[in-house]
Amino acid sequence: MRDAQTGLIHIEYGFAPTGTLDYLKVWSSITRGHWLLACEYWMSPSTFHGTGVRFENGYKSEGLAHILHFVMQHQNSFVLPPNLGRQGLLQISTPTKEADLVNEAFHGLGSVLSQPAAA
Repeated sequence: MRDAQTGLIHIEYGFAPTGTLDYLKVWSSITRGHWLLACEYWMSPSTFHGTGVRFENGYKSEGLAHILHFVMQHQNSFVLPPNLGRQGLLQISTPTKEADLVNEAFHGLGSVLSQPAAA
C-alpha cells in the first residue's frame, strides 16, 4: 500500500478452460475511486503479455512475486473459487487491530507447533 494508512486491494481473476486460474491482477486504491494496477500473473502467454508475474506503476515486491508464483504453479493444492463463467473479484480492506491480534496469535501458535511434542 506504499506506506498508506488506509486503502483497498482488489484481486481480479479469470479462469482457463481447464477450470484453473489463468490470471490474477492486484489493484491498489489509496484514494477513493482511483485504482492502480500493482501486479498481474498470467499462466498462459498471449501477444499482449508473457507468463509469470509483472509489476506495474512503480510497485515491486520479491516476496509477493514468490508467493504468487508458488500459488499459481500449485493451484491444485488449494481450494479454488467457483467458476461462475465470468471474472472474479475479491476486495481486501486495510487490516484492523483485530486482524493484527489474529496474526500475532498465529505466529505464537506456529512457534508452539514447531516445538517437539512431549512423550
